[in-house]
Amino acid sequence: MNTRFFLWGFILAWSFLFGSCDDRETNGTSLILKSPGAVNSIHFDLTDGLPSYGVYHLKTEVLKPSKLGFVFSHQDTLQGDFKVLNSEITSVDDTWEQVWGAKHSIHNTYKQLLVELQETTSKKRKLNIEFRAYDDGIAFRYIFPKQEADSIQIMDELTTFELKDDGKAWWIPAYDEQRYENLFTASNVSTLDTVHTPLTIESNSGLALSFHEANLTDFASITLAHTSGTTLKTDLVPWSDGVKVKASQTFTTPWRTLQISEKATNLITSNLILNLNEPNALADTSFIKTFKYIGIWWGMHIGKYSFWEGPMQGATTVHAKEYIDYANQLGIDHLLIEGWNKGWTPSWYENKMHTFSFVDDADNFDLKEVTDYSNNHGVEIIGYHETGSNLENYLKQVDSAFALYKARGIHTVKIGHVGSKLNMKEWHQGQFGVNYFRYILKKAAEYDIQIYFHEPIKDTGERRTYPNMMAREAARGQEYNAWSEGNPPNYTTILPFTRMLAGPMDFTPAIFDVEVSEGYPGKRVHSTRAKQLALMVVIYSPIQMLADLPENYVNQPSFQFLRDIPTDWEDTHILDGEIGNYIVTVRKDINSSDWYLGSITNEEARDLTINLDFLDDGATYEAQIYADSADTDVTHNPSAVTITSAQVTFGDTLRLKMGASGGAAIRFKQISSNE
Repeated sequence: MNTRFFLWGFILAWSFLFGSCDDRETNGTSLILKSPGAVNSIHFDLTDGLPSYGVYHLKTEVLKPSKLGFVFSHQDTLQGDFKVLNSEITSVDDTWEQVWGAKHSIHNTYKQLLVELQETTSKKRKLNIEFRAYDDGIAFRYIFPKQEADSIQIMDELTTFELKDDGKAWWIPAYDEQRYENLFTASNVSTLDTVHTPLTIESNSGLALSFHEANLTDFASITLAHTSGTTLKTDLVPWSDGVKVKASQTFTTPWRTLQISEKATNLITSNLILNLNEPNALADTSFIKTFKYIGIWWGMHIGKYSFWEGPMQGATTVHAKEYIDYANQLGIDHLLIEGWNKGWTPSWYENKMHTFSFVDDADNFDLKEVTDYSNNHGVEIIGYHETGSNLENYLKQVDSAFALYKARGIHTVKIGHVGSKLNMKEWHQGQFGVNYFRYILKKAAEYDIQIYFHEPIKDTGERRTYPNMMAREAARGQEYNAWSEGNPPNYTTILPFTRMLAGPMDFTPAIFDVEVSEGYPGKRVHSTRAKQLALMVVIYSPIQMLADLPENYVNQPSFQFLRDIPTDWEDTHILDGEIGNYIVTVRKDINSSDWYLGSITNEEARDLTINLDFLDDGATYEAQIYADSADTDVTHNPSAVTITSAQVTFGDTLRLKMGASGGAAIRFKQISSNE
């Protein structure tokens, strides 16, 4: 070890024992990294050759000393017999701007500790670990430098998260054939099985925590397996042959992340995941646009139309033109058409290698005629590729399919992957799937196409690097209300604190006919119409679908909120909320001085008083309020919306009264300012 470094580290370690706030301490085996505001700290230790780390939030221990390392093929373990070759602390404090997002300007400030390790055994392999400490959480990743190994097979990652305290976790199961499309269960960490991330926990210590990962590139995604007590272990999603990760000579893992807050609402506005991704890699982003859209989609899910060719076919030239006319009437400039291509049959969604054509029109549909009509009427078509998880077939056609869309003036594509496994063989979340989804993202950019995935890999912030990655599903969406028992009222009050911590979701809100009068008998959306309006604010997506049949919007006064609300934001705040109970979200339009509020509740009616101190001081606003009518709730006159207005300024208060599974949506339109 460098003598100067050792002596300096010894001085810092001695100072720390007597209350110093210095960043680094070492007695030769221990290092401490503190966030810029000294809010969170990472404690790295090397004892008897075994590396470990722990995490503190101020004086509260969050993670006890936790394990690090890997198991390669042939039971070759890379975990112990290490020495520290070198360590270095650096700082970053900068600001960057998103191409689009829930917040335009992102502050990125952290301190980083790089620890270089080497085995003391004959193999003398090196392993670097990068730790970053932010005021809103911590992150670390492994870097296996290029050395003698040619082919690397990771069989297990030994990283653990030894939680100091138990707590209530909201989770969905890993390794389920429905991927991420499950309802959340709330239970103690000490009772978990193996679960997906983001995993949100209300710790008994009083802190709110969320485990996830960032910049998932050429690696298996993580799930978290409960081992014993309050210990969680990284469980990498495997290839079909059991290998977790396949690499050549070197590898860098995604960042293992832990967001930490004293309030669960602050987890939502954390930008830690985005900050851990690489900057924008696209030279030209002029083709990337946020927007609202309608589609034939809901009609297919409620049974009015079919996805496949036949007498109930939804994707016909006639229907497409009707919907284009509706889009014009409603003032919406994008339309999604699913099922326009050959290959749609009643068996398309089965776990078989179903074959679609992505360039040939279905019977009764003419893509050229439809796109000519839409272009002449100022409406852009959204393309749709349902792969059926037969990627062998899709990858053979992807270039010609994207080229066709570009030629027809289509710049956005929804890509589906219905099937329990990709190619009926590999997990969506494994290294194979991770690389496939990234490949498609890059390929789309070559054709000036932005995409959103359904049945995807989870978001880990790659939209910063490839901002043509607009949104994705990766959760149970609105369609479950059309043909299943539906999503319970509390479901959308859980999503912002869990799934939405990963990134935007194409949830498809804004159903006006919540009793689904034209659909499968007994099915309904378990919310009021006002709550559906509020979801446009609460569940963020840069491409927001107005999911109902378009005729249900015509001549409806509350449609004005859907017409007004933007899809790109200057800033976002969470005014109040409790996981599974309620949430109040406000967002500021990036192109005006207006703010928008969405408030939703679970199955309990709720009255809230909110302070308007997010408004610009010195300005006057017209609050255009869309709320549940008196005596309206999920089972009593759920479509009734009362529209009122009030003049408000900074510091005023408003009372929100929501029925059971109700909501309120407000546009704060600035009408004057002292500036």
